[in-house]
Amino acid sequence: MNKGNHTKRLLSEKTHPIIELFFEFAQLKNLYRQGWLDKGVSELDCETVADHSFGVALLGYIIAEEYRHDLDSQRVMRLGLLHDLGEIYAGDITPREDISSKDRFIKEHDAVQKVFSHLSNPEKYINLWLEVEREESPEAKFVKQVDRLEMALQANLYERMNYSNLDEFFLYVQKRITSNELKSILDDVFKLRKHRA
Repeated sequence: MNKGNHTKRLLSEKTHPIIELFFEFAQLKNLYRQGWLDKGVSELDCETVADHSFGVALLGYIIAEEYRHDLDSQRVMRLGLLHDLGEIYAGDITPREDISSKDRFIKEHDAVQKVFSHLSNPEKYINLWLEVEREESPEAKFVKQVDRLEMALQANLYERMNYSNLDEFFLYVQKRITSNELKSILDDVFKLRKHRA
């Protein structure tokens, strides 16, 4: 169940811009990651988009701090936090849905513009989101890779919780990770899976 936006119902009056922003991004706490639900993960156990964004930001920051001294780890963390904000209004669009990447981008870009419209300098935040979408910097490229790694780690966690039929997530990630540091972590995820087989 892809819960839609409830911001209008929850906050119809005009107030401080930060309160308006909070009521919008708080929606991600109730937006489940659709790929997991599609595979039978219960809503009780299902990762939300907010959970995922936190995971990407924290993993990205720590991996950059520990292994990628060529990257600005603070920027990695900021980009990780903002990378899925477009899903507030667009929803969690999965590859199974018949939506082109161009249409997905338009929907999410419109959503990000709406979310940050309350602030005096919305472009500052919209441009950070765009940086990740367009992979315009080494940090943005890295965040895209960490985004995929987090999916494999979450799939491994679900397998340990006795959810099954998650192979496609590992295959998807394996084809898309090119960073040596992240490949090394992913290799260890695959070793963990073999030990449990």
